[in-house]
Amino acid sequence: MADQKPTRKKSALGRGLGALLEDSPAKNSTKTEEILPEVVKTGIFEIKLEEIQVNPYQPRTHFDKDALAELAESIKVQGIIQPITVRKLDQNEYQLISGERRFQASKIAGLEKIPAYVRTANDQQMLEMALIENIQRENLNALEIAHSYQRLLAECDLKQEQLGDRVGKNRTTVNNYLRLLKLPPTIQAAIRDQQISMGHARALINIEDVEKQLAIFKKAVDEELSVRKVEALVKALNEGKPEKKSEPNLDPVRKYEMNKIQQRLASHFGTKVNLKANDKNKGEIKIPFTSASDLNRILEILEII
Repeated sequence: MADQKPTRKKSALGRGLGALLEDSPAKNSTKTEEILPEVVKTGIFEIKLEEIQVNPYQPRTHFDKDALAELAESIKVQGIIQPITVRKLDQNEYQLISGERRFQASKIAGLEKIPAYVRTANDQQMLEMALIENIQRENLNALEIAHSYQRLLAECDLKQEQLGDRVGKNRTTVNNYLRLLKLPPTIQAAIRDQQISMGHARALINIEDVEKQLAIFKKAVDEELSVRKVEALVKALNEGKPEKKSEPNLDPVRKYEMNKIQQRLASHFGTKVNLKANDKNKGEIKIPFTSASDLNRILEILEII
């Protein structure tokens, strides 16, 4: 492909990726030039795959082999529709900023060259560009997004509000992802491997006791519980009273169901009802009364008199 003259690009990303890749001399302040001596250069070039190094800042840690093979077949037929983005390190030496799936699939497809945007960027700018572009373009799992957010906060010295502006998310959404990193490694691995969804994980975060958290997680995986069911489990656990000796093995789901039955009975009889049951479905129902007339009222409801 012939060299093309640098062109100015406008981006809908506001102060996010567009600001990082901005190449307009009128918008390059002295402060920016102090960080990056050379003005950011933009162009599309055909670059040999052997001259490109992988991106050390790549947020994606796992590439599906079947998906890569499918992309490679598509590239054989259609070619590269979207150029990758690289930075120039030296003569005939480049480093990926984004597009590693296209890069890897092109090698599988047997290509020798690949179209690429060439940028000039320092390490911090490269990290921010790579993380933001991958978050917005790639199908990262929830844990990879969380790690990317954490790296942007820690390594690019951003605050949560600034991060939200960069990735187009509100602060609450950003915080929900970051909270995933507080979960035990076992649950984090399940998110990564798509055994549970972001919704399951958000429910589990609300359990403070790690052992109970892991117990409900295991139940959710083993029984393939829906997000709503896990939320009910967590709610029952957090709102329920400590289990008594008469029901030592009553799990949170069962306990939640019994509480709902108890509430319906209380509503039906117009008085407080005590319902107890163990894991073997043995228990008792107590309906207290305050007077003879109150007893007669309850008996009438039971159609005994």
